[in-house]
Amino acid sequence: MKHRYLPALTFVAAVTAACSNGSTATDPLPVITPTVFTAVGNSATVAAKADEFRAALGGSLNPPTVHDATSGRREINWDGVPAALTNLNNFPGDFFNVTSTRGALLSTNGTGFRVDSTDFSDISGTLPGQFTAFSPKKLFSAVGSPFTQVDFDLVGTTTPGLVNGFGVVFSDVDRGGDVNRAGSTRVVFVDTQGHELANITAPAQLGTQQFSFVGAVFPAAIVQRVLIFSGDAALNAATKDVSDGGTKDLVTMDDFIYGEPRPAQ
Repeated sequence: MKHRYLPALTFVAAVTAACSNGSTATDPLPVITPTVFTAVGNSATVAAKADEFRAALGGSLNPPTVHDATSGRREINWDGVPAALTNLNNFPGDFFNVTSTRGALLSTNGTGFRVDSTDFSDISGTLPGQFTAFSPKKLFSAVGSPFTQVDFDLVGTTTPGLVNGFGVVFSDVDRGGDVNRAGSTRVVFVDTQGHELANITAPAQLGTQQFSFVGAVFPAAIVQRVLIFSGDAALNAATKDVSDGGTKDLVTMDDFIYGEPRPAQ
């Protein structure tokens, strides 16, 4: 499921070639520093940080029926996904701009997506002990990969859009980053030229059924794409989480919160 803008597997090459659009390797890129929001812990701790992030995005929550908002934010919490698309491995990546219009398009280098109401017990009987939903009762994950790419369109259209920030809640991040090893979970923000604007590692807390939040707000709507690395392995019956005696950090996702997609300037 590769998105029409940029196949996920070519991201690194695109960043390497970013200067091909009128700049040179010696041209300094402008430094744009986002306001970063991170938290780890129980639902109350993460909810408080998510509320701070919402306030920084500015404006109110825009419903899917509104297609012409010029400010505010959009949110996806998966709980409104119909039963016919729940607990299957074929959730459509364009659902949140075609069926429930919120300007987000999803792609992955895996085989699909899954919105799950059973804490992924259909995949492995050990997983419900690891995960819990932040906004009950559904969680989200790519299938066959820990990678999810989010692109933005103007809501209800096929016109690319830009957002001023994006945040995501993770369930059960056990492995954080340090000077010797990268964390298992991170969010990368990318502009229209393929430049990396920010690369934020999710904070971790070893144990089960804890939450982590990562969000960044920029001074203007300049983010075209968000790359989410949720854990360091895909969910499957053969892989055990580190907090369950395994070697891989298995991570799922819940709420997405992001600025209203705006036209590219």
